[in-house]
Amino acid sequence: MPTVREVTYDLFRKHGMTRMFGNPGSTELPMLKDFPEDFEYVLGLQEAAVVGMADGHAQVTGRPALVNLHTAPGLGNAVGALFNAQANHSPVVVTVGNQTRSLMTIQANLTNRDAIRVPDPFVKFTYEPARAEDVPLAIAHAIHLAMLPPMGPVMVSIPMDDWDVEMDASDAAHVVSRNVSGRATADPASVEDLASRIKAAKNPIAVAGPDVDAAGAWEEMVALSEDQNLGVWACPAPGGGRLGFPENHPHWRGVLPPAIGAASQTLEGHDLIVVVGMSVFPYYPNLPGPLLPEGAELIQITSDPDEAARAPMGDAIVADVKLTLAALLEKLDGTDREPPPAWPDPTRMEDSDPLSGSVVCSILKEHLPEDAIVVLESPSSTLALRNQLRISKPNSYFFGCGGGLGFGLSAAVGIQIAEPDRPVVCVLGEGSVQYAVAAFWTAAAYDVPVTFLVLRNEEYAILKWFAEVEQVAGSPGLDLHALETAKIAAGYGIESRMARSADEVDAELAEAIADSKPRLVEVPVQPGMNLF
Repeated sequence: MPTVREVTYDLFRKHGMTRMFGNPGSTELPMLKDFPEDFEYVLGLQEAAVVGMADGHAQVTGRPALVNLHTAPGLGNAVGALFNAQANHSPVVVTVGNQTRSLMTIQANLTNRDAIRVPDPFVKFTYEPARAEDVPLAIAHAIHLAMLPPMGPVMVSIPMDDWDVEMDASDAAHVVSRNVSGRATADPASVEDLASRIKAAKNPIAVAGPDVDAAGAWEEMVALSEDQNLGVWACPAPGGGRLGFPENHPHWRGVLPPAIGAASQTLEGHDLIVVVGMSVFPYYPNLPGPLLPEGAELIQITSDPDEAARAPMGDAIVADVKLTLAALLEKLDGTDREPPPAWPDPTRMEDSDPLSGSVVCSILKEHLPEDAIVVLESPSSTLALRNQLRISKPNSYFFGCGGGLGFGLSAAVGIQIAEPDRPVVCVLGEGSVQYAVAAFWTAAAYDVPVTFLVLRNEEYAILKWFAEVEQVAGSPGLDLHALETAKIAAGYGIESRMARSADEVDAELAEAIADSKPRLVEVPVQPGMNLF
């Protein structure tokens, strides 16, 4: 009869999960015993970085990513990254070791006595099987749930003496062979109603969110915009982890402001707002105002029932975004409305000493290959990067929806591992680096050729901006003096350079992006927010 370990690895093979991101401990060694030759283990030196790598990998591939963590301490370290993965709708499948069953009752060292409670708020499913023989079925349950919409992280805790237990071969075959799928089509009456409302609207507008990209619906979103001459706003930055519309398209309107009052004011003059593939809305900070402009209606298309249920206004269709847009397009046939005015082209800011984040982003644009992927975690330069780069290909931009730092650096490594033939550029603030700094080691150890562009402003600029908005004076801990990221990265084995002028940035970025090994370019920039 097969062992639990043998059946579990066959299950992973069935789902294409032969790459494992991990930081092992003693409770995980029995799982890793005689590690199969057809599997790859990607070692990370801290659990939050490990989950972040898997998060990026899962998003760019659209497939479940496997993570192996060490009992309670490792799971505890990873919880913040699981929060990010949940916000990103990322199918990360986490296995966590536990003490042997005979020692768990007396809480011997390394017992995770409340394993399922630790990650509960941040995962779709958390479980520890009652019997060793149930481990493969529990993991299969987790994988299927992780991939069903809305996708998200899951966790299974496994006592370390379960792996060599034998199980019934017939039961094992059933567990491994099952397929579960779940793309829901919209109610035809709802689609018909939405089409009628769009046709009747005098000045409709659309807002495109990250699930457009995750669902593979860029073509349908563009076709809707062009068929109905709809302007398209991008999801507010806190929830805009991916792009749902090409930002060089003349119908693109920019990034919707993230606060209630500002968003409503921006949408004034529109009588119908069609929100696709996102929540309504990922607000932050709290700047009150009317939820909608006077006279406006809103309808949302989302694959997430909770996003639909919790929205404070408007109607919602809960279904697969791509299938719903395709059905909607069949009900539409052009419009007499005039197209929206073209969004202005980006303008390069004047060079300065030190440079601004906007200037650095404009230089990056000149060197960014057409098929490049950008991962962003520089909060003070988010809008500048979006306005300067105008990224316009699907599956090419990733940003942590949850707002917790540490996603960018680690996710970039996971994304580059998944997409070895596409250049990956990770734009970071020097403060953001510290939350996943151990991912530098993985990039260097596995020759993962990410280009890390660090914008060093020696402060938490976004927090200073929030302090002004929230009228909070005298807050400590907002300055970052003498944080030498290039030296830190070099200590992990990554070739790192400092660039202070526009010419130096130009030369260093050209060389770094062309390199087949990871490189870092650190650029001192002006303090404050960069918006254009």
